[in-house]
Amino acid sequence: MKQPETIYEAIGGFEVIDRLVTAFYKRVGNHPKLIPVFPDDLTETARKQRLFLTQFFGGPKWYTEDRGHPMLRRRHLSFEITSERRDAWLECMDAALNETKIEEPHRTAIFEKLTMTAHHMMNTPVNEK
Repeated sequence: MKQPETIYEAIGGFEVIDRLVTAFYKRVGNHPKLIPVFPDDLTETARKQRLFLTQFFGGPKWYTEDRGHPMLRRRHLSFEITSERRDAWLECMDAALNETKIEEPHRTAIFEKLTMTAHHMMNTPVNEK
């Protein structure tokens, strides 16, 4: 049997990405630190996330076809992304990965890639007291 070449293939493709994003946004929509930077209706946000994660993990380039180059940091500059919000986002993703039951070593690889991306997205320092 041929070994999967990408994380996308290894975890089961779009069906698993879809479940992951659904589990993730269920949490984001209820997280007090994230509610202020996300729209009330997460439908379009989740759709874009599905496209992005599909491409990010080696699947079809649907995000680029639909939205152009990801330019993630630039697309998120209008949102105050603090270390607290980064951590809340990662907490939601960690729980979504658990709920989706993505197996090792892919679960860790996914979380590490998303952690690096989340650090890169920070754009607002939190004032130390």
